[in-house]
Amino acid sequence: MEIRCKNIILRDMVAADIEDEIRWNTTETEWGLWDAPWENFFSDFDPDAYRKKALKKLQEPKDGFRWRLQVAYADGTHIGDVNSYLIDDDYEWVMEKNLQPGQNYFYAMGVGIKEPSYWGRGLGTEALAAYIRYHLEMGHTDICTQTWSGNIRMVKCAEKLGFNVCDRENGFQIVRGEKVDGLTFRLDVDKFSKLFG
Repeated sequence: MEIRCKNIILRDMVAADIEDEIRWNTTETEWGLWDAPWENFFSDFDPDAYRKKALKKLQEPKDGFRWRLQVAYADGTHIGDVNSYLIDDDYEWVMEKNLQPGQNYFYAMGVGIKEPSYWGRGLGTEALAAYIRYHLEMGHTDICTQTWSGNIRMVKCAEKLGFNVCDRENGFQIVRGEKVDGLTFRLDVDKFSKLFG
């Protein structure tokens, strides 16, 4: 699958992406200061195990809904990814297989532009806009995104796309010595469609 939009391409992972992911999780980890820094992504990262798992996953058929797509710049340079996950009415992560019949849920999505030299160009907004359109085409209209109050770039990105804050968890985490709030935004589909339709 490949989705082109202005300066970015959303696409399935290819073998060449694996070494980028290893680099982003071992030596060039600055993006982790903004994603969810309290999760400490990197301490348990095993490059060999990741490489083996990723190569195996590349052999699996790629059909159906894409929970994750890679982000490339228009010239093909791999710069990050977009992903989607489910959250419940309390805005907590829930696995699809654990949903109860009739249970409400939202598709929550995120974007990670992991190459710092591509920051500040609006590429995360472009990538997320393309991924939102993909969700809408798949019939997913209850869309959220989650971040924290100190991630100003992501907050601005969400607002540009037509997301509105629907939940704030005060004092959610301590990041670099300061209490920050957890933020959940819900997409105003009409507003998004007018801006990016």
